[in-house]
Amino acid sequence: MPSCSVIKMLGKTFSILCITSFIAALLSGNMQALGNAVIDGAARAVTLTLSLLGIMCLWCGVMRVLKAANFITKLSKLIAPLLKILFPTAYRTGNGLDEISANISANILGIGNAATPFAIKAMEALERDNPEPGRATDDMITLAVLNTASINLLPTTLLALRRSADSSEPAIILVPVWICSAACTLLAVTLARSLSIRRKSKIKHSTNDALTNRPTGKTGVKGITQ
Repeated sequence: MPSCSVIKMLGKTFSILCITSFIAALLSGNMQALGNAVIDGAARAVTLTLSLLGIMCLWCGVMRVLKAANFITKLSKLIAPLLKILFPTAYRTGNGLDEISANISANILGIGNAATPFAIKAMEALERDNPEPGRATDDMITLAVLNTASINLLPTTLLALRRSADSSEPAIILVPVWICSAACTLLAVTLARSLSIRRKSKIKHSTNDALTNRPTGKTGVKGITQ
C-alpha cells in the first residue's frame, strides 16, 4: 500500500499539472478545447480501463494458479544460476527468491500490474537481510532495475492496447519488442552490477587507506614521550 508521503507527492504533482493546464488554456484562449479534452479524456480512460480489465484479470489469475501449483518454486530452481549471479545475497539466504522469480515471470509475460505486488514482497523480504535498514542493497537495486527494464516475451498489456486501438496486426511488434527489451535488460543489469562492484572497490580502498594511515601504538607512545 502506498505511503502517505507518496500519496501526497502524487497529489501535488497532479495538482500542478491541472493548474498549469488551466492557466495555459486561459492565456491562450483555449478554454473550450480544454473542457472538451477533459470530458473526452475521462471517457477514453474508462473505455481503456475496461478493455484492459479482462486481460489483467486473466493473467493475474494465471499467476496465482501458478504460485499455488508451486510453479514459482520450480522456476526459482530452474533459473537458480541466473539468480545466483544477479541476487547473490538473496540466493545465499533464500529470502525473497520465490517473489523475485514470480516478478521476473510476470514481467516476461508483460503484466506489470501483476509483477508489482511480487516486487514489493521481494523488497520486504530483502529488507530483512539489509545490514543498513532504509538504504537499498545491491540486490534491491538490481530488482528495481529488472522490474523497470525487463525482457518481454509476451507483452500482453501492449498487445491489448493495440487491439483496443483496432490494430489489424497487434502481434507484429513482437520481434522488435524482444530485441529492445533484451538490449535494455542487458544494459541495465550490466550498469547496475558494474556500479555495485565499483562502489565496493572504493569502500575497500578507503578502508585499506584508513588502516594504513592509522598511527600505531608504538608511534603514539613515542609521540607522548617526546
